[in-house]
Amino acid sequence: MRISGLHHVSIVVADTARSLAFYRDVLGLRSVARPDLGYPGAWLEVGGRQIHLLELPNPDPVEGRPPHVGRDRHMAFLVDDLTACTARLECAGRPYTRSRSGRAALFCRDPDGNGIEIIQDEAASIPDP
Repeated sequence: MRISGLHHVSIVVADTARSLAFYRDVLGLRSVARPDLGYPGAWLEVGGRQIHLLELPNPDPVEGRPPHVGRDRHMAFLVDDLTACTARLECAGRPYTRSRSGRAALFCRDPDGNGIEIIQDEAASIPDP
């Protein structure tokens, strides 16, 4: 057996509309069709993969998580323009911290406290010859 890739990541959210306002409207992810699963939620596309938002009771405490998301469980996104992403987070009033490693990356949390790392994709920032 060989695992050939990642299909999706599911995260628990308290309010689908509020989470869509963050993932779709602030981060710029695209909504994709989702079947009726008997509970609210949404699916988003990112780089040929998906994030599934599950509006269900959260079994994990949100309080007490590390202030710096890099020390907590998180998902990481590559972006072609970290400066533009930073501006969008600031415009939306979403707090973030810079990577402590010195690389071009930042950490933030979604409205439900789920950790997110956003990394400058160096390959995307190299101009074509």
